Amino acid sequence: MTEWKGRARAGLAGILLLGLVACGGHGEDYAADAAAGAVASPEGAFLAYEHDLRIQLDAKRISERVKAVSEACQSNRFGDCAVLQVGEEGGETRSGSIRVRIAPKGVEPIIALAGEGGDVASRNTHAEDLAQQVADTALTQTRLQKEHAQLQAYQQRSDMKVADLLAVSQRMAEIEAGLEQANKEAAQQRRRIDTQLVTMHFEGPAGQRSRSEIGKAFSEFGSIFTTSIAFVIRAVAALLPVGVVVWAVGAVVVALWRRRKRRKAAAAAR
Repeated sequence: MTEWKGRARAGLAGILLLGLVACGGHGEDYAADAAAGAVASPEGAFLAYEHDLRIQLDAKRISERVKAVSEACQSNRFGDCAVLQVGEEGGETRSGSIRVRIAPKGVEPIIALAGEGGDVASRNTHAEDLAQQVADTALTQTRLQKEHAQLQAYQQRSDMKVADLLAVSQRMAEIEAGLEQANKEAAQQRRRIDTQLVTMHFEGPAGQRSRSEIGKAFSEFGSIFTTSIAFVIRAVAALLPVGVVVWAVGAVVVALWRRRKRRKAAAAAR
């Protein structure tokens, strides 16, 4: 427990260090330096780091850059790496994205590859402290292992009844399933601590995006115009029956009002 508390304090210290670094700088250069400095986790801490980047790159090069990053990751060029997601959007406003989980030493090299010839417009790095989750999982594993060992010893007794033996066997099966799940959670937590998640979004420079938006607007002019005309026609078709009914009701009301008015005038003349 004392060792766990020490690790938890180290983890919290890492979070505080990250916060202090993030609050003290100005401009894009500092943001990149701070994120780079935040890659190293304090020894004994249980920090799961994630990086999110927005990279501006010539739209024509986005597809090949996403492919290059994917190939570098799959070949473990910068250390252990796994591609988790790849996406591209074509058309005039091209964009792409790739998400990888990579060893800490490979974070900066793969980001440098992604941003080569472009501009890292924004970068955000944050860490989740998994100290409590790791401690809870370890306690669960220890408890289940002890109970499993006790039941194994109890199962060896020669004076056990069949009903008791069946109950013990069923409980041992439940414990083994629980241990398997706890081991999976521990492995996933270890993976998140030992590797880091990097998500890179690629988009064209602001000038290219503006021109693309204007061109897209012109190309869509005809469809927008016809859609608007169709909407007006549908609106007229939907409102026309209502208008006819309203006009008919109004005509009847006016006729009744005039008739009543004439009757009153005739009565007054008598």
